[in-house]
Amino acid sequence: MTRKMLLGLAGVLMFGIAAYAHHSLGATYESDKEVKLEGKIVQLLLRNPHSFLQIDVPDKDGTMQRWSLEWRGSGQLGQAGIKRDTLKSGDDVTITCNPSRTPADHRGALKTLHRKSDGFGWGTKPGETIE
Repeated sequence: MTRKMLLGLAGVLMFGIAAYAHHSLGATYESDKEVKLEGKIVQLLLRNPHSFLQIDVPDKDGTMQRWSLEWRGSGQLGQAGIKRDTLKSGDDVTITCNPSRTPADHRGALKTLHRKSDGFGWGTKPGETIE
């Protein structure tokens, strides 16, 4: 094999691995269902290809459940004004998300976020509020 063919083959293999590693949100989350969560931020992980927001939410019995919410990549969030210091641990938030296909996982794909203290919001249309 020539050097060009080997480099080409290596490129195809690398692209294939990256494409395989990225999962479908529709396969992981219920896109036809929406859950509203009210709780406190525990941690924000800004990274690519997806960021994650961890929040503690009381269940029906008052027991705290930690939810992991998958969000957009750090570059996309940065363009939308979300930086590392935008959301802080302890912030009270109301979130809407598409829940995981496995409910016991307490995971979701974040759709909207509203911080109660100052009305900061993400994912809503102009004039839309989360109650």
